[in-house]
Amino acid sequence: MEQHVLPTELNLHQQSRVLEIVFDDGARFRLPCEYLRVYSPSAEVRGHSPATAKLQVGKEAVNIRDLEPIGRYAVKIHFDDGHNSGLYDWAYLYKLGRAWQPFWYDYLRQLKDAGHARHAPDPFEALQARGEAPSTLPPRA
Repeated sequence: MEQHVLPTELNLHQQSRVLEIVFDDGARFRLPCEYLRVYSPSAEVRGHSPATAKLQVGKEAVNIRDLEPIGRYAVKIHFDDGHNSGLYDWAYLYKLGRAWQPFWYDYLRQLKDAGHARHAPDPFEALQARGEAPSTLPPRA
């Protein structure tokens, strides 16, 4: 089902560094720029297998400079740290929004295991402190 959803809204909130996406099934996701950057679908980040993936560190302050639509199936995100490879198709963005919690906690665990630490407030906690849910899923049919 997820692969067929299409966005109806794509709003970049640069001050809070959040990309808000509303899908045609009613799902609404607020995805921090750091989260999108560390989960870039590019080969540069993901590698060609899990063994060749490169852990992204020091991305707490990254922002999105530009969003470039790619046909009707994806968006290319231009980050202000120069990263702009990898296409975020709608199904991947939906997956990132739907499963933000396990993905984010996995990233935090990977950072800790590699001896790194974040040096900024958790962006998902900041969203929730402002009363904004990271994920609002559609009602089940």
